[in-house]
Amino acid sequence: MAGQGTCFDDARSETKKKDSVYHQVKEFLDKGETLAVATIVSAKGSTPREVGAKMVVTAWGEILGTIGGGCGEADVKREAIEVIRTRKPRMVRVDLLDDISSDSPAVCGGIMNVFIDPWWKERDEEVASPK
Repeated sequence: MAGQGTCFDDARSETKKKDSVYHQVKEFLDKGETLAVATIVSAKGSTPREVGAKMVVTAWGEILGTIGGGCGEADVKREAIEVIRTRKPRMVRVDLLDDISSDSPAVCGGIMNVFIDPWWKERDEEVASPK
């Protein structure tokens, strides 16, 4: 029987770490890639995911995690690729109110504000010593 605080054995714990989004992000950053991290910062009405949900987008459009799928996520992905290109963060409004009468399963009836932040390996050094 495992002792208090022992939830996973070391092998399972290491596997979970390697499968985590943050481990994957670190691997991309270590290779010199620039990524964009999209985070839902506010939501009003019915939305597919809650505030705090994150999605990571690579320069070539690969997605890790989700902010809910569908057209809204595709819009955020396009914006994220632009954020990667410019290395300038931005806020994106995802309107899920489009034609609620259309009976489309992609229409939730809410609005999400998503902050997209670029991440790259040298960023901390650049922030610490601005030009």
